[in-house]
Amino acid sequence: MKMFMLGFTALLATGSAFAATQSAAPVIHDKTGFFVHLDVDKVLSSTDISQQCGIIPARLDYLDHQGQEHVLDYQVEGGGCIDDH
Repeated sequence: MKMFMLGFTALLATGSAFAATQSAAPVIHDKTGFFVHLDVDKVLSSTDISQQCGIIPARLDYLDHQGQEHVLDYQVEGGGCIDDH
């Protein structure tokens, strides 16, 4: 009986761990374009454009107000061009 309970407990622990990894929601990759409405609650990371020059690819990782993680890839002009007047 002890062996049965030990096996059953191990099975429950394995199932719980598997369910926890399966419940993680996938990251949403937002589409770029004009008039993109973003629901940004917290910025996780963003590309540093201060030392870049010209049009460069940038990325914004953020959480929306429901806690879902989003990724937005876009093009932006860097702010590090020396000859800007």
